[in-house]
Amino acid sequence: QVQLVESGGGLVQIGGSLRLSCAASGFTFSSYYMSWVRQAPGKGPEWVSGIDAGVKIKTYADSVKGRFTVSRDNAKSTLYLEMNNLQLEDTALYYCARFGGIDYWGKGTLVTVSS
Repeated sequence: QVQLVESGGGLVQIGGSLRLSCAASGFTFSSYYMSWVRQAPGKGPEWVSGIDAGVKIKTYADSVKGRFTVSRDNAKSTLYLEMNNLQLEDTALYYCARFGGIDYWGKGTLVTVSS
């Protein structure tokens, strides 16, 4: 079955950096567009970034553009999100997701940005 397992979250100060990973299994990872979505406390989900299967097209929400970089290693079936210059408003549970037909989400990894 499809499994998405995020890791790499943690507590970081304003301006700091983190790198999130998402290990995928149960499907042909290299064939799918993958996304990162986050949910801040008390708010709805926010799409953050996406990357196509061929690693040619990367898209970002305006709120993270210029600070976050999405990447993937299809040989390792792993999705990444490099987050720099983190701000308080980046505090959230971060999920990797595969959308389309049936949507699949991981359980998320918590990123907390403190002052």
